[in-house]
Amino acid sequence: METRLDIHTNPVAVKAVKHLAAAGKVIKESSLSATTRELVLLRTSQINGCGFCVDMHTKEAAEAGESAVRINLVAAWREATVYTPAERAALELAEQSTRIADAAGGVTDEAWADAAKHYDEDQLAALVALISLINALNRMNVITQQPAGDYTPGQFG
Repeated sequence: METRLDIHTNPVAVKAVKHLAAAGKVIKESSLSATTRELVLLRTSQINGCGFCVDMHTKEAAEAGESAVRINLVAAWREATVYTPAERAALELAEQSTRIADAAGGVTDEAWADAAKHYDEDQLAALVALISLINALNRMNVITQQPAGDYTPGQFG
């Protein structure tokens, strides 16, 4: 597969990605844990089939100290016993938000209420922004066929 457009060098794409990265920095400054962030980023990227982001967030999660077991099981988180109830709520919110067209009305009230049991309003805002942001980045990468496998942790700050 050949990259259609290098979004890391094209001036228009670079400018757009810089703005998205700025939003990502705001989310990182929230009290939402790094573990939850990486699990949500990885799971959303898996759903969207974004190899570039799966590569990135697998490596970033490992670099942040996440165990190989938890990284490897995130695609099957419902059956896995290694996630907390709060992480499960975040993963459910991420899945429903990413597959928003699959269900009439988008995210269910039950999924939102479960997340709200575990996260305060600022953390919920961070989760919503994070899920929206990674969906946008996944789509940019998938549309332009960005290659996977060469990401180095910390490569993009």
